[in-house]
Amino acid sequence: MIDLLTSLLQAGIHQGAPILLVVLGEVICERSGNLNLGLEGMMLAGALFGFMGTYYTGSLAAGCLAGILAGTALSLIHGFLTIDLNANQIVSGLALAVFGSGLTSFIGDKTSPVKMTMAVAPTAFRRLPIPILSEIPILGPILFQHNLLVYISGGLVLAVWFLLYRTRYGLNIRSCGENPACAEVMGVSVRATRYLCVLTGGAFAGLGGAYLSLALSPGWKELMTGGRGWVAVALVIFGNWKPGRAALGALLFGTLYALDSTIQARGTRIPTQFLQMLPYLLTIVFLAASRLGIFKEVLGAPAALGQPYSRESKE
Repeated sequence: MIDLLTSLLQAGIHQGAPILLVVLGEVICERSGNLNLGLEGMMLAGALFGFMGTYYTGSLAAGCLAGILAGTALSLIHGFLTIDLNANQIVSGLALAVFGSGLTSFIGDKTSPVKMTMAVAPTAFRRLPIPILSEIPILGPILFQHNLLVYISGGLVLAVWFLLYRTRYGLNIRSCGENPACAEVMGVSVRATRYLCVLTGGAFAGLGGAYLSLALSPGWKELMTGGRGWVAVALVIFGNWKPGRAALGALLFGTLYALDSTIQARGTRIPTQFLQMLPYLLTIVFLAASRLGIFKEVLGAPAALGQPYSRESKE
């Protein structure tokens, strides 16, 4: 039983790391008052261009950088539409998700010299056990026998928490999400702050996508995110827009993703279709509950989340 739980939690962290990266970026973005539902499209862009960067250069670092730039580029479109043009943030995000899906399917299938619909990465992130710590019974395999990106994602949880709650700029971000007019009066540029947060969210989503094609399932496959971008949207709500709770949510959903392969390997008779649907079923529950006004107040969502802001309209 202990071996089963150890394997399940270890696989859960591995599966949850890309979701965690996306969630952390979206927490920053939504804390500034901008809602980005285009995470699925940005993850796909990060996965494809991350794979292509590594495929053509042989460098994992180049692949990660390409994935980050791809996610950032798509988030720039969302920022322009919602911050400069005051477009509806929900519509813009949904359009971005569809655009990212179509763009990656086209590029991956039509414009590459290799057949990239099922291409295998030439190299990938491997496990990097931490000396001494990885030998600790139970905790060692669970926490300290992962690849580099998992360790980075764990460090980013602390970094994002410190940014939001222990720095002046983090206070500016949260003030833009709560009362942008007041923040503007205090000398904070709401436009610049929201732009930077949207781009940061895109960079994190791109890196999360690159994780999929360079670590979780090395290679490129069309629509390989499998809805993880939508799961990340629900996890921001689940985590109360807080990095620490979001990390726990990512571990929970990562464990649900890992449940199928782990349980089936033990020879259980639970239908695999039932296990595979659990993450998405829970996502639907969170998203449906988020539409309830009382639920939103209890969770403590940013007061100005999803609301466009124009300085001229306040003068």
